[in-house]
Amino acid sequence: MHGTPHIVSDVMTQTVVSVGRRASFKELVQLMRDWQVSALPVVEGEGRVVGVVSEADLLHKEEFRDGDPDRYTQLRRLADLTKAGAVTTEQLMTSPALTTRPDATLAQAARTMARAKVKRLPVVDELGVLQGVVSRADLLKVFLRGDEEIAEEVRREVVSYLFPPPSSALRVDVQEGVVKLVGRIRDTALVPVAARLVRAVEGVVDVGFELTSDHAGEASGAGRP
Repeated sequence: MHGTPHIVSDVMTQTVVSVGRRASFKELVQLMRDWQVSALPVVEGEGRVVGVVSEADLLHKEEFRDGDPDRYTQLRRLADLTKAGAVTTEQLMTSPALTTRPDATLAQAARTMARAKVKRLPVVDELGVLQGVVSRADLLKVFLRGDEEIAEEVRREVVSYLFPPPSSALRVDVQEGVVKLVGRIRDTALVPVAARLVRAVEGVVDVGFELTSDHAGEASGAGRP
């Protein structure tokens, strides 16, 4: 029912810095500083992504720089200690890389980031070749949609579908991404469905209602259904 949602290729950064397996520790630090990024995709061959190296990987060297860890720490954090002694990308990177595809929806990419607790994802094609990078900030761009643009989509894709006139008469108000449906409806049982569909519209921050039912003859009130 809804219009085509934005996909990763709509918001990703296409000009991306990447590194090879043999890049040195200092090269990684320099590139992250120069490009102001927190992670770098590691590629080989024709640009196939084989791993990712992040600031967190590099920080282990500083964390363990001024002391020898006790036996318990050595056993519990063996992988981190190994990275603390690393000098090349291949020794530091996480492999295989967690990636996303250009045609993934923003919601899919957001779920992947949230579950893995990462800030950026390399975007690869079906062969695993690097196409770009998508960040948390990129995924939030949908919330920059104008209020009237959001209102028009809600009218077209939700209100006209669930509450067509003349049985219902609804006004759609949007302010700073918060949608409010105001007016008269015939069936209040559809309110939870409307809330779910409105929240699925890209750029919507929240949804509230000020509704009167023809059947009940009373207002359902503002706020969440």
